[in-house]
Amino acid sequence: MDKKQQVFGGVVSIETERLILRKLQRSDADDFYAYASNPAVSRFLPWEPHRSIEDTEKLIEVIFKSYEQQEKLIWAIEKKDDGKMIGTIDFIKWLPKHGRAEIAYALSCDYWGLGYMPEAAKALLAFGFHNMELNKIEAAILLDNHQSRSVLEKIGMSFDGVACQHLKMKGQFVDLAMYSVLRSEFLAQ
Repeated sequence: MDKKQQVFGGVVSIETERLILRKLQRSDADDFYAYASNPAVSRFLPWEPHRSIEDTEKLIEVIFKSYEQQEKLIWAIEKKDDGKMIGTIDFIKWLPKHGRAEIAYALSCDYWGLGYMPEAAKALLAFGFHNMELNKIEAAILLDNHQSRSVLEKIGMSFDGVACQHLKMKGQFVDLAMYSVLRSEFLAQ
């Protein structure tokens, strides 16, 4: 069994002090919709706010198909103390042959500034370096997404530069701030 089949064989749960990163469930629809429908959350993301619970349910079905087809690695972020799903975190791009992946995330604005995203992201980096045998993990964010820049710097990622007009988002080409961390850098922290 190759590394990709091993990892995709089941999105494993990852525990931190306050969180459980786990496979998304259909029962997460209400919690997912609660934050995905908020324009503040999608402001820096490539998707529009969900207009109805049906939008969220359709997306969950797409995610379930991607689990089955072993195309995406998406974890729900659940608070241990109350079981509430407050966001998602994933490797949106994984190139096993090159030992590289790109991390992305979204978090309910009710939980911004409380350290949940750095906690989840650091756990996912550790999983990537230890379980997926990655050599480099990258992140690409909009230049004016200062909160996300702060998250990436807190977890030890370095600013690599700007990728000009790198992505078409919501109808226009946007510049992205590129961040990364190498396995050797992460393990030395």
